[in-house]
Amino acid sequence: MDASPSPAPPPQAATAPAPGPQPVTGPPRAPGHGPMPVFPPGAGRGPVPTSRLRRIARPAAVMAGVVAGFAYVGTVDPNEPGHYPVCPLLRLTGIFCPGCGGLRSAHAFAHGDIAAAFGSNAVAVIGYAAFAVLWALWMVRAAAGRPLRIEPKPVHWWAIGAVLLIFTVVRNLPFGSALAP
Repeated sequence: MDASPSPAPPPQAATAPAPGPQPVTGPPRAPGHGPMPVFPPGAGRGPVPTSRLRRIARPAAVMAGVVAGFAYVGTVDPNEPGHYPVCPLLRLTGIFCPGCGGLRSAHAFAHGDIAAAFGSNAVAVIGYAAFAVLWALWMVRAAAGRPLRIEPKPVHWWAIGAVLLIFTVVRNLPFGSALAP
């Protein structure tokens, strides 16, 4: 028998870690078997269910912002000069843009005067109604744990743009003066 030490084993080639969550070493299992892998909480078990309160937090926060905006416009009257900036298109050209009268419309809407709101800016009132419907749908789906997916196609955006353009042109013509703010 030879008493010389045995040669050192050759170095191992480095391997890339496997994709996905990497185990954290935990306490050893049995002698000779190495440490037991411990995965972070929730790893590999699918999505963690969220509470209903957390699911409706975003739609509730959006509605809180909208209510705060309407409350501000409801208390600070846009019919009194000096509170809000003037529309630059109206100031420079004298042409009503699709948003002209929107603050007066929101003020009247906040006070419950739907006819005056519609007379100030009809497109804005239609927008309030569309927002209310979409927000209610969002809230119901969020409470049920289902996402709201609205994916308008380019034709929808073009249609909205065309409606706004027609509204702008008509409200600036003599026969469409009823749509002017």
